[in-house]
Amino acid sequence: MLTDYKLPLGQYIAQFVEWLTDNGAEYFDAFADALTLMIHGVTFALTWFNPLVLIGLFALLAHFIQRKWGLTLFCALAFLLILNLGYWQETMETLAQVLFATLVCIIIGVPLGIIAAHKPVFYTIMRPVLDLMQTVPTFVYLIPTLTLFGLGVVPGLISTVVFAVAAPIRLTYLGICDVPEELLDAGKAFGCSKRQLLTRIELPHAMPSIAAGITQCIMLSLSMVVIAALVGADGLGRPVVNALNTADIALGFEAGLAIVLLAIMLDRICKQPDAKVRTEA
Repeated sequence: MLTDYKLPLGQYIAQFVEWLTDNGAEYFDAFADALTLMIHGVTFALTWFNPLVLIGLFALLAHFIQRKWGLTLFCALAFLLILNLGYWQETMETLAQVLFATLVCIIIGVPLGIIAAHKPVFYTIMRPVLDLMQTVPTFVYLIPTLTLFGLGVVPGLISTVVFAVAAPIRLTYLGICDVPEELLDAGKAFGCSKRQLLTRIELPHAMPSIAAGITQCIMLSLSMVVIAALVGADGLGRPVVNALNTADIALGFEAGLAIVLLAIMLDRICKQPDAKVRTEA
């Protein structure tokens, strides 16, 4: 009896997407054009430098953040290997997409995590939405975004943000909630306002958790590289898809290795520095 009266949920969603397409096509096209222009601008900025110069800058940045010569050498050698394999352009395109998606996730996720930590009711309402965003198959995100924005980097980027933004929200929430009450009471005793408690006590104490959320966001964004390539996004996902279509083992291994090296470098660079390293610095 239940199967005879199926709820038309899918039809409702399809009608809603069709309504958006019919009534907001101009706005979606303008948004897609602006987003594509920004992504291409970041990619052009990365590829404008001589690769060897940019490799040196990346190595210096890694050493400045982590103060580890081993990581600095690894970053230099990894980028040199990617350059030697012929995937420099694709790597820079992927790096631009990951950095842009991570920046958007931080701008959205960290404030929402702070609000959720101070407003339990808000987090109670938002928690099932976050669960839904993290459990729905990523290919499902591509269907409405592809319908609204067409082929290109924009559907993949929006799907990446929706898939990855839950990590900084949750970990920012956990970091703020784990602040000891003694620290907050001490701040209140010294006359700190709510803004001062947030900026001087809560955020510094929660920074390791927030940094972990950012690192996880980067890894989730990189995991969407191949999926985004299926809807026309550039980057390292495109040679992987081509290798899959042609059963080219060499092409798939080289492109996959470039993705792995980029993921390791970003993970190590964005990792929260050890207390001993910070003290020496």
